[in-house]
Amino acid sequence: MGACPPAGPRLLVLRALGLGDLLTGVPALRALRRAYPGHELILAAPAGLAAAATATDAVDTLLPASAPHRAVPESLPWTGSPPDIAVDLHGNGPPSHLLLQQLRPGRLLAFAHPGTPGIDGPHWRPDEHERERWCRLLRHYGIPADPADLALRRPAALSPVPGATVLHPGAGAPARRWPAGRFAALARLLLARGHRVVVTGGPGEDALVRRVAVPGTRALPGGLSFGALCALVAEARAVISGDTGPAHLAVALGTPSVTLFGPVAPALWGPPPHPRHAALWHQGPPGDPHGGRPDPLLLRIHPEEVLAALETASPVSPPAA
Repeated sequence: MGACPPAGPRLLVLRALGLGDLLTGVPALRALRRAYPGHELILAAPAGLAAAATATDAVDTLLPASAPHRAVPESLPWTGSPPDIAVDLHGNGPPSHLLLQQLRPGRLLAFAHPGTPGIDGPHWRPDEHERERWCRLLRHYGIPADPADLALRRPAALSPVPGATVLHPGAGAPARRWPAGRFAALARLLLARGHRVVVTGGPGEDALVRRVAVPGTRALPGGLSFGALCALVAEARAVISGDTGPAHLAVALGTPSVTLFGPVAPALWGPPPHPRHAALWHQGPPGDPHGGRPDPLLLRIHPEEVLAALETASPVSPPAA
């Protein structure tokens, strides 16, 4: 995706968050693509998501934008005339609204907020699923949007370990990281049942991967490229992780998955209802998804429970070697 200003109308979408956030925003991005086929659709998101943005079949250009701790970027590297349309898929404002208003777009689609009274969007619902939330925003503005439109095309690249059961112990915050010791115990249970087990991690999580990768498993370096991760997940027997990017990628590619939830209920971020996908959660008061230690609800989940959920979501017998 290039960075040269196009000659035609431009539509700017702000979602400067992570991989899982991008994947839950796919239905809204595709709805915008259909509604404005003649516009250049520019996504303001972290530079590392360029390949993932291309895979949505909705984004033309990625505008690098990010901030620590999921905050709203202070500015956007926008050039040329103001965007014809700007869409806030980042949050409910006002910082994200104000950032887009600085560019003086011809039209701004966003949720209503008392801090930005000029925006005529719908009210924010804190108990709404993330996929439905952004589709409802667009429907308010007369744009049809289907929250189930989230599938990605299977990649052409081949997996380095086809048929593996993938364990991804990492997450963006400790609150959503199931303990490494429990992932290691789960790996042993899977190996005893004949699974081919692969352990992955995000950038900077190599030490975590090593703690989980017991003898008999295969450890892949943290921070795989999107293409490599996509190929691995697409040909995996199943993916087991916390509420993070690979869990959403498994759903998008139709790979069986078990996702472990703690501070945030699966009703807000979980997979769509399907026998292929299991969401484990012990009901309780919501916690801080960005907290510095594993959430108490997440700690209620034990390896045997995960194994039982996996055997429900996918065939008991692993594929032949």
